Amino acid sequence: MRHQVSGRHLNRSTGHRLALYRNLVKDLLRHERIQTTQAKAKEAKSLADKIITHGKKGTLSHRRLALAFVNDKDVIDKVFGELSERYAERSGGYTRVLKLGPRQGDGAPMAILELVE
Repeated sequence: MRHQVSGRHLNRSTGHRLALYRNLVKDLLRHERIQTTQAKAKEAKSLADKIITHGKKGTLSHRRLALAFVNDKDVIDKVFGELSERYAERSGGYTRVLKLGPRQGDGAPMAILELVE
């Protein structure tokens, strides 16, 4: 039974799944728009929102927490600078998932994950 087990496993081991999430969030924060499957987009959405919230708080401990997950100083500088100013008045919901059609090769449902303006 899956009592109180949250999140999608995506048919991957724990290390592979965490690396996937880190790469998705890093690319989203760098490019502000990525295309991926719906399941991956829905998982990465909440993680990216947490990183942006750390950026809005702006303390040293929050910077270290964000760096522990993203591992890219340039992206973290962008989050704590540009993105924290952009979302200063917004109290959540920094990302959106736009559904696309199925992928040509295997029919997987695709989506665009982007930062809200």
